[in-house]
Amino acid sequence: MEIKDTYKTILKTSEGDVFKDRNSKFYGFAFPVTTETQVKNHIETLKKQHYSARHWCYAYQIGTETIKHRANDDGEPNNSAGMPIYGQIQSFELTNILIVVVRYYGGTKLGVGGLINAYRTGAQLALEAAEIIEKTIDKKFQLNFEYKNMSKVMRMLKENQAEITSQTLEHDCQLEISVRKGDGNKVFELFSTFFGVEIREL
Repeated sequence: MEIKDTYKTILKTSEGDVFKDRNSKFYGFAFPVTTETQVKNHIETLKKQHYSARHWCYAYQIGTETIKHRANDDGEPNNSAGMPIYGQIQSFELTNILIVVVRYYGGTKLGVGGLINAYRTGAQLALEAAEIIEKTIDKKFQLNFEYKNMSKVMRMLKENQAEITSQTLEHDCQLEISVRKGDGNKVFELFSTFFGVEIREL
């Protein structure tokens, strides 16, 4: 069975075209996020920028292996805003993303069906304006070895597309490396059987 070691997210913040329905305006924003603190900060910033709006409904999903998600209706009827936004995150198969749809109320109630459509469309427009990228899920290891083994270690790292994320090169060398999750076991095995190199997972 192949290990899934990639995920899709967005490259940078995007804003969709405004969606209008009976004088209400819906503005969709998508943000790349990896923590709930970032989620909070983006929502606070939007509330300051759009202080005269009525609702700031959102959904986010964070994580690649352990997933955290939340949908918030921000005062709209239950499941009429947050869940339709979250549905778009799922249909685009994204993670590490926050979508906020800001509503300016136009004086006419849209009903639950109208709201679901408006929030879903607002989220969809934000995602259509975004640049979606694929990233790898990586495993990190630490290698310890004597300097005399440096060239062999470097060659093995290159052959296995391992990225060096930090290094201390003295008589005793220490490297921190990052490899695609799918190659993690293979790289661990390689270095475990390599005499003179200690490897441990970070």
